[in-house]
Amino acid sequence: MTHPLSPDPAGHPRECHRPTDQQLLTTLFDLGRQVTSVLDLDELLQHIPQLISRLTDYQAFAVYLIDEKRGDLFIAYAVGYPPEAVKGLRLKIGEGIIGTAVRDERPILVDDVTKDPRYTEIVPGTRSELVVPLRRKGKVIGALNVMSPNPGQFTELDEKILRQFAATVATGIENARLFEREREYNEMLETLAEIGREVSSILDFDELLTRLAQLVKRVIDYRTFGILLLNEETGELEMKLALKYGEQTTVPPVRLGEGLVGYAALHKQTVLVPDVTLDSRYVKVLDDVRSELVIPLLVKDRCIGVFDIESPELDAFGKSHVEVMTLLASQAAVAIENARLYETVRANEERLENELRFAQRVQMALLPQGLPRRLKGVDAAARFEPARELGGDLYDFLAPDGHTLIVAVGDVSGKRVPAALYSAFAGELIRSRTFRRRFDAQGFVAAGVLSSVNTILHERHLEEYYCTLCYAVFDMKRRRVAIANSGLPYPLRCAADGCHAVEVAGIPLGAFPGSTYDEVTFDLKAGDLFVFCTDGVFEAMDAEGREFGSARLLQTVQAAGRATAQEIVDAIFAAVQDYRGDETPNDDMTAVAIRIT
Repeated sequence: MTHPLSPDPAGHPRECHRPTDQQLLTTLFDLGRQVTSVLDLDELLQHIPQLISRLTDYQAFAVYLIDEKRGDLFIAYAVGYPPEAVKGLRLKIGEGIIGTAVRDERPILVDDVTKDPRYTEIVPGTRSELVVPLRRKGKVIGALNVMSPNPGQFTELDEKILRQFAATVATGIENARLFEREREYNEMLETLAEIGREVSSILDFDELLTRLAQLVKRVIDYRTFGILLLNEETGELEMKLALKYGEQTTVPPVRLGEGLVGYAALHKQTVLVPDVTLDSRYVKVLDDVRSELVIPLLVKDRCIGVFDIESPELDAFGKSHVEVMTLLASQAAVAIENARLYETVRANEERLENELRFAQRVQMALLPQGLPRRLKGVDAAARFEPARELGGDLYDFLAPDGHTLIVAVGDVSGKRVPAALYSAFAGELIRSRTFRRRFDAQGFVAAGVLSSVNTILHERHLEEYYCTLCYAVFDMKRRRVAIANSGLPYPLRCAADGCHAVEVAGIPLGAFPGSTYDEVTFDLKAGDLFVFCTDGVFEAMDAEGREFGSARLLQTVQAAGRATAQEIVDAIFAAVQDYRGDETPNDDMTAVAIRIT
């Protein structure tokens, strides 16, 4: 654009063609449209010098903006300035011609800066300068500065035109800043969502704390960061993780209510201190701390600890940091609580696993390891496999005298620990009732033992539990066996007349008071075989949900022929496993075989 006082080659002013008002309005309208169409701040700042060149001639140009935190001016973008000035120059409000224009909120036109005492040389060779404040909604946010080596380069018309253009630039800068803040906010929300997903998936407590420190660095630049958690027993905030410049450091515990950290935890409030030296609550722990931000970690209405962030700079943290860290702290608090609960559950699980393993050893130790040594003429074997860690099945071989073998096979309702405890209790009752035979051999009968045990179990008022039991008395002296049953699947008897189920029924033990039981007797001959199995054998299912059943058990036993008792028991388990395939056992399995030799 040509101006009326543009100098000639000799440096003398000369008359030039003055643009019409219409041309000026058209140019300003076009420039305003271009400014407001750019929403990227850096791109906008780079574009402004090109637009100003359409309004006036200049040698150097700069956009100065106010640093809200420091309260001074810095160069946001410049053309024709020395590089070192662009990087490090800071002007106080009121300093120099530029600072004065910002302070007084008015344009300043200087024809010859060498005669103006306010001038501070930044661009060597400058003679004339025009500064126009950038004003947005009644507030100055910075200034446009144009300079020339020619005295009297800028006119009042330039001032008016640049002032109009500055209004558009101020709007464009604020729009770009708003757009940038919105974009940063959306990116921050995405980052927080990503962080939330990540921390919620970490259940290892130490790993979580370390990862939180790394993730916090993504949203806020800290010098020192600490995670303190409240020990409710001691009333102290214990430092679980402390980083200084990224390196681990040590910090002593802080009592609840003490210092900025203790205050935030006690009152469940965020504490933001621009200058810790001016806050009476501050307790010095680390050197060179000037500003501090403490965010409580809240789970519902309970404070479990705090995030403590410190900086050697004054007023290092602002409102946006508080908002972001509050959101992050809420996610972290839940993740920390979950990790703690998981740690507790894992410790309990390990304890329970150890107890279960010991209980398994106890349960197996309670089962007989073989026949009583003094018994002759009998081959016996048993096998027990629980469906879970512990089972509710039981079996026992008892010898109340030298010529009698008692075989008891039972199944308690339910599984795992309750069933195992009930089973152990029922087993001890069977033993105690059995060994009374020594004192009343004449009145001892299998059915009577079941009736006695039923009465005791029912008196314990454990209605949700009951026990099915088959009780067999092998009298080797008289060569007879008496069998009573309280609901266990029918045992098998294989003798000279073939293999068949011994159909003797009865009500489960502990279910009803006053129950009585029947018993059947058989003569014993060499080669006779008796097989007792619990529900887990009969009700084992294949992939299609079909049960193994009594017919398959009978076929398996018949196929074993004259095999030993142990071979028969193993054959039964092998047949069930083959039938079940990969299906999970649905019940405990016990099989006992007795062969008369």
